[in-house]
Amino acid sequence: MDLRIEKTKCAIRNAFLQLRSKKPLEKITIKELSALANINKATFYLHYHDIYDLSETLERDVVKSCFDNIEHPEEILSDIANFLKCLKETVVANEQLIKILFEGNRSHSFTELFEKELYTMIYNHYPDYKPSIESKMLTSFLIYGGYHTYFKYTDQGIQPVLQLVESFSDGIIKLHE
Repeated sequence: MDLRIEKTKCAIRNAFLQLRSKKPLEKITIKELSALANINKATFYLHYHDIYDLSETLERDVVKSCFDNIEHPEEILSDIANFLKCLKETVVANEQLIKILFEGNRSHSFTELFEKELYTMIYNHYPDYKPSIESKMLTSFLIYGGYHTYFKYTDQGIQPVLQLVESFSDGIIKLHE
């Protein structure tokens, strides 16, 4: 990719994250984002349809990066405890971005994207995998419950919630056996 395009996209992302950390998505305008990124509005529209397109792109990127940074994704079902430990490390590394991007009315996006990316990883490494309904329900419960628990106790950080989810891994392992 052209270096100028990369620098422009980086400026847009940084300006967006700066604004998003201070206000809800609905309150961010292209005009203020463009001014902060030191670009004109037309340049913004060359890269994104609107502020929601930008937000959704960054949301997908951060969730995908949580899974992309797992060293042994092929162990997702064969060593679930280790997989959850690695996943915990990548989520902790992205905690600030997750908190900024998914607060408020965007919280549902994280859980949906996270669950979708998890199953994508599973099916990439185990194409014939057919999870039971109980396994699907437990996975959803851990993702959605863990995420909402985190935001309820956000002052405690993400680490305690992820440790709790990790401790539930025995239940996941039993369902996958």
